[in-house]
Amino acid sequence: MDSMERYLGTTLDGRYEIAELIGTGGMAIVFKAMCNRLNRYVAVKVLRDDMAEDDDFRSSFQVEAKAVAMLSHPNIVSVYDVSHNDEINYIVMELIDGITVKQYMKKKGTLGWKEALFFTTQICKALEHAHSKGVVHRDIKPQNIMILKDGTIKVADFGISALESASEQKAEQTVGSVHYIAPEQAKGGAPDIRSDIYSLGVVMYEMLTGSLPYDGDDTEDVARKHIGGGARTPSEVNPAAPEELSRITMKAMCPDIEKRYQNATELLNDLEEYRKQQNFMAIATTAQSEQEDFDKEFYANIIPDVVPISNVGELSREKYKLRKARARKVSMLSGAFGVLIFIVALFTFLWSFWIKDIFSAAERVQIPDFIGTKYDSIVNNGEFNKTYNFIVKYTIDPAVPDGEILSQDPLPGRSMMVVPNKIDVTLTISTGIVMKEVPNVVGMQYQEATLEIQKAGFVAETVYESSEDVAEDYVIKSNPGTGEQLSSGSTVYISVSSGPTLKEVTMPNLVGLTEAKAKERLKAVNLTYVDSKYTYSDNDAGIVVKQSTEAYTSVEEYSKIYLWVSLGPKP
Repeated sequence: MDSMERYLGTTLDGRYEIAELIGTGGMAIVFKAMCNRLNRYVAVKVLRDDMAEDDDFRSSFQVEAKAVAMLSHPNIVSVYDVSHNDEINYIVMELIDGITVKQYMKKKGTLGWKEALFFTTQICKALEHAHSKGVVHRDIKPQNIMILKDGTIKVADFGISALESASEQKAEQTVGSVHYIAPEQAKGGAPDIRSDIYSLGVVMYEMLTGSLPYDGDDTEDVARKHIGGGARTPSEVNPAAPEELSRITMKAMCPDIEKRYQNATELLNDLEEYRKQQNFMAIATTAQSEQEDFDKEFYANIIPDVVPISNVGELSREKYKLRKARARKVSMLSGAFGVLIFIVALFTFLWSFWIKDIFSAAERVQIPDFIGTKYDSIVNNGEFNKTYNFIVKYTIDPAVPDGEILSQDPLPGRSMMVVPNKIDVTLTISTGIVMKEVPNVVGMQYQEATLEIQKAGFVAETVYESSEDVAEDYVIKSNPGTGEQLSSGSTVYISVSSGPTLKEVTMPNLVGLTEAKAKERLKAVNLTYVDSKYTYSDNDAGIVVKQSTEAYTSVEEYSKIYLWVSLGPKP
């Protein structure tokens, strides 16, 4: 009996009665279950048997699940429970009655700007909360975002998506996330909160245009385009997309991580400001429309009497003059009434956002000293939240514990006026440093070793060298060595055997080839492609314009080769 069948009808830990199968994935099986203790339906995600046998993967699954269980936000799918033992590993989640954003867009096509703004704002609030707790999603895409019947957004699989992607790659399944991947992830770097911002930008782009910013023949081609950038703006693809929303979208998915929104709060502020602008314009437009409707109704009533239909019953000169004067007076009053409506609307807006502050007694506060305190204790303080709007930035500092505030802007002690939208305070938070043990990969086949290094939280870099004792393509040693402590995200170099001796090969001429063809040519002659640098040139986009080693020279097998690839003529 397979794992799907054996759980149906059973009760896990005496509490969760498995009712039916909802779905399956590369990592887990999802069931609908009844929680007997609280008498409600829940979703139970059970780790597959083959994944549970992998100790490292099982451990990562448990750590991620416990981290996500700490999140509590109306726009995040809640995790109620985490359980693991020798026989089963599972997490219990909120059961969602809805569809994914991907399904919704497939059914509806391009979304209107109001709907896109409404959905994006909710997703952004979910990210803001998760990032404040140190949780990065790492796989934001429409398939992981649910819409309830009332339009509420629920972001699913925080932290778990990265594990699912790893399992899919291990099983050689196609991973759809490449269309939403951030450039730094495409380059093999470790994602941070700004990577989630980029992926959300791509989702915004798809909502506003009905299409993805980048597509290609394969995942490698798509990833390269994300790194190179240059997508058309949403308003160019869809003229109905507002220019300001288009600008916000392009900033969110900027390839340069430093020019992107640095956190979800910054993006949320721009979205909220745009919404306020549209509300004011709607008030002014409504006033003008009401005036036009009044004029039409008024003139429809007086014109038949002013213009004679026939000689029978024709008005006298005196009555005609009297009626004409009355009509002019009413017309002036209606015009004045319309102007008054507009002035009232304008005054209401100006009073709310400007004039009120002029006539109100200015209340001032001294900025407290937040430096050295824990971030959670500040943002969860109700009194602080009444006055301050905290903008968070993260930085790695091994000397300072995780979650401690390193610096703030404005500085402590500065006197500032209290404003309705609250005082912006930027806090720089230490992520500390997570030390992990380098796994033992000596004697493994290099592809298997690379996967083990990545699963441990490091970046694997392959170096080839000759060996009389170790078979070709197997690991000779690692640097740092097995068991050594290293900060998460660091590079571990694995020396791979190329056989008894390194042969020399002739460096091919790659200039003029497409990037994909150049990589194939390097692989064919046992040379190691490392990276591509993208530059503007007169050549077509995607064509190799330079190579790190001169063509037709002799080089050792597995030497590292870099390519320079054209982005096309400079705009």
